Amino acid sequence: MSIDSSARIDPSAELDENVSIGPWCMIGPGVKIGAGTRIEPSVIIRANTRIGKNNHIYQFSSVGEDPADKKFEGEETWLEIGDDNVFREGVTLHRGTGVGGGLTRIGSDNLMMPYVHIAHDCMVGDHTVFANNVGISGHVEVGDWAVLGGYAGVNQFLKVGAHAMVGGMTHISNDVPAYMIVSGRPATVRSINAVGLERRGFDKQTIAEIREAFKIIYKRNFSLREAIDQLKVLSESCEALTVLIDSLESSEKGIHR
Repeated sequence: MSIDSSARIDPSAELDENVSIGPWCMIGPGVKIGAGTRIEPSVIIRANTRIGKNNHIYQFSSVGEDPADKKFEGEETWLEIGDDNVFREGVTLHRGTGVGGGLTRIGSDNLMMPYVHIAHDCMVGDHTVFANNVGISGHVEVGDWAVLGGYAGVNQFLKVGAHAMVGGMTHISNDVPAYMIVSGRPATVRSINAVGLERRGFDKQTIAEIREAFKIIYKRNFSLREAIDQLKVLSESCEALTVLIDSLESSEKGIHR
């Protein structure tokens, strides 16, 4: 274990013997940090935060801070972080609220670039990329492999589906279905994230089926219910479409369409 002498560690914190803590860090009560995690100088991990293995948290980040919500009254809430994440300079990650379930969760193998903000009660999956200054409001869900461009902002209680891509400086005010590219002001669904799918090993036939699904939803004047029924027929021969169908059927705020 490597802990700089200027760091302040609460006695209740649990640190694996293979953790590195840089100068001027503060590790608060109820914090647990897994093996191989590296904390750069001047990071604050406030309280009630479980951090997995092999994470890298860069300088000036604020992790596990009280949620910025007027309904929060000091109740016990948590932040959970998986393995192999990178949080660059100035990232802010808040714990959950009692009324929101008490938990903010971030999965594994995510990249959060400088000054990203993850608000209270958010659920972020695995393998995502948040570019500089992305902000997601409270209770937002972000699926696996999603990419959010710089300065994108997501309203509270919304969902960004798996493999979706949000363009830089885009304001998301409705749910983003899986596999879609959304950009502009106002936010508009442009196409499917074909390049991202190719990079992740989706075969040409599957990508063609997802492209056909995009046309059914956005180009053929079906109601959303009619489009979903069409997709369910296609999904009998293309399992990947079930992810898209689930993202459509689980939408509570309505999709960008």
